[in-house]
Amino acid sequence: MSLKIKWLSQPAEHDYPAALSYLTLIYDAKTAASLVSKLKSAPMSEYKAKDIFRASRLSLLGVSNSHVKKDRVKIKSGDKVSPLLLVRDPANGKVVIADGYHRLCAVYTFDEDAVIPCKIK
Repeated sequence: MSLKIKWLSQPAEHDYPAALSYLTLIYDAKTAASLVSKLKSAPMSEYKAKDIFRASRLSLLGVSNSHVKKDRVKIKSGDKVSPLLLVRDPANGKVVIADGYHRLCAVYTFDEDAVIPCKIK
């Protein structure tokens, strides 16, 4: 049984500094800052949870992960969750989840075909 997941119309403001923190581990500071700036102005897009996982090449975190648990509770209680922030990495042929990995895992546990709003650059 799938659950109707409610989404914010835009990513939460605190998602951008979180994305920057993560992206500076992968890219130099200037590139990471530029990517976050582009994400802020990017239009909203939608992709299925299973496709984002495939493109990211990441493993699904289980429901025992504390952050996934927290997001599952939020979803079950009908709270709106923040869209994902994604970065295309053509050099490595994948998508980097700059922010929202735990939300993606939580959503996937309810419905792998769920359409997830996101910003992508």
